[in-house]
Amino acid sequence: MAACHVPSSRRAAALPGAVADVAFAKGMIPHHRQAVEMADLASSRAQSTQVKTLAGEIKKAQAPEIKTLSGWLTSWGEEVPAEGVMDHSMHGMDGMMTGEDMDSLKKSSGKAFDTAFLEMMIKHHEGAVDMAKTEKADGSFPDAKKMADAIITSQTAEISRMNSLLGTG
Repeated sequence: MAACHVPSSRRAAALPGAVADVAFAKGMIPHHRQAVEMADLASSRAQSTQVKTLAGEIKKAQAPEIKTLSGWLTSWGEEVPAEGVMDHSMHGMDGMMTGEDMDSLKKSSGKAFDTAFLEMMIKHHEGAVDMAKTEKADGSFPDAKKMADAIITSQTAEISRMNSLLGTG
């Protein structure tokens, strides 16, 4: 095994699926942070009460998961991704919005915000579901796999709900 492929934590080195667990936590933290940032905008910019309600539910679900994921990384001897720090290779691959996407969302309001928020959050959730499916397939930490199941279930339901709000579902 090449030295560059050796995981940094003892836990990851001991368990074959642990590399996937660490990757899941390190990827999902900035992903969830961006979803919470997007949801925060809805209270002052959304026109639709349904969009505001959905945004509140997203924030309520994902903020505690960030704490849990951060706790796992700390307990595994891994670094928690810093606020505002993101691997830019994540853009597009897992539904992450670019800086331009976020700026555009921040500048919109009313019906335009509602539509942009829903369209962006659908892509965002689809990315999270893909990340969670990877964790289920490759991970080994039971709690991470359980969280992945919950993400798949809840965010798939929210995607259907958002498509209905857009009139496309």
